[in-house]
Amino acid sequence: MANSEAVESLAGPASAAAATARAEELKKELWRLVREISESEDCSVESYEDASRALDALKDIRFRGSVSSKEALACQRKAEGKMEPAGVPKHFLCPISSETMRDPVILASGQTYDRLFIQEWFSSGNRTCPQTQQVLSDFTLTPNHLVRSMISQWRIEHGLTLPPQDHEQGGLITRKERNALRRILDKISSSSNIPEQKQAVRELRLLTKQNGSFRALVGENPDAISHLVSVLSVPGLNCDLQVQEDAVTTMLNLSIHESNKKIVGDNPQAVALLIEALRTGNMETRSNSAAALFSLSALESNKVKIVKMGAMKPLVELLEQGSHSAKKDAGSAIFNLCISHENRAGALMEGVVGVLLKSIADQSLVDESLAILALLSRDQEAVEEIAENGGVASMLSLVKDSDRTRNKQNNKENAAAILFAICMHDRTKLREVAEEEEKTGSISHLAENGTPRARRKAAGILEKWKKRLRSTHYSC
Repeated sequence: MANSEAVESLAGPASAAAATARAEELKKELWRLVREISESEDCSVESYEDASRALDALKDIRFRGSVSSKEALACQRKAEGKMEPAGVPKHFLCPISSETMRDPVILASGQTYDRLFIQEWFSSGNRTCPQTQQVLSDFTLTPNHLVRSMISQWRIEHGLTLPPQDHEQGGLITRKERNALRRILDKISSSSNIPEQKQAVRELRLLTKQNGSFRALVGENPDAISHLVSVLSVPGLNCDLQVQEDAVTTMLNLSIHESNKKIVGDNPQAVALLIEALRTGNMETRSNSAAALFSLSALESNKVKIVKMGAMKPLVELLEQGSHSAKKDAGSAIFNLCISHENRAGALMEGVVGVLLKSIADQSLVDESLAILALLSRDQEAVEEIAENGGVASMLSLVKDSDRTRNKQNNKENAAAILFAICMHDRTKLREVAEEEEKTGSISHLAENGTPRARRKAAGILEKWKKRLRSTHYSC
């Protein structure tokens, strides 16, 4: 059916039942948009425009008793993913994006592309013409003024304006990607075909891994994440470890995109999925779940929320029991979460200090464990627990290490910070540190040769000990 014929058939007199049904749909859509506009601080202009169109269409039905041709065309465009009408001339479409070109340019191969898309093609390391596969030695982009003028005239004749350009750090969302997402979500939502649902989740994982613009596109779709989470409640899929892994890895991929951190973090079902995967998934799934929580916790508003939902216990368990890479992911997540003072008590309650000291003793995760302990040592309760669990001896052994590589120097710095916190809190531990200093001079050596922070902490320990000696002398 031609485009004009499609619009005419939609715009013709509708039955009373059809008009009523459409009115109900419009009311629901309008209510959703009004809530989005009133509750969101960064609502897009498009939402206001969609609300205006929905209101106009509802007015048409109420007072004219039919669906207007204007709404019919809007509905058709929305069904097509907000793309151009089907009658757009083929030579107006960019071969990469399949969308009408905004800034057509000619390559040395003679082919025309939209500037932003061909620039992204080249910036990704490609050196060929996408259509001809000809290797290019000249990457000059020459404006195609003729095609640009023809497109502009065509738009005017069809009453079209340029839609806003979607992008994420230079990644451009194409028509193919919109269509692919729509197809995947349709498959995921179909509860009658389990193999198709599994394949759709797998495909979503791969696309969000490969393409930054696809990550942005999924985040823009308010139902996409909920559809993905719902798969794991479907009988036949809820115990499938591969589906769980694919869903969690998709969440990890999505969380990389900055604006998605809030979208995923604000979705209780999504965070609950990640926490459940930490408890029940295979090692790859648990590792990816920890990595996703680490990524989400970069946003301050997500930190407390994640811990309140129960993430700390399975993270500490993974830190203790996981593979090396899983431990690193768990450690990174715990560190990020404990930046928030509110979360430190929860980490202590789950036994994180003992796990960290054991990791240091086993030489399995020294760098990350020291960083977390140094962060926790800002709290007195943590300092007490570190001291009670042999933390002084452990830190002194690190300070005495003669290795002067950058990594070891950073470890000595954190060890000195932890020792300083312990000595400020417990005089008996200060004596233990001083005895080691008298034997090896390791604290003095660090005060002279460590990193700036390590020198300050070591000097602070020495000064504390001297003050105690002076006070003891005077009291005698």
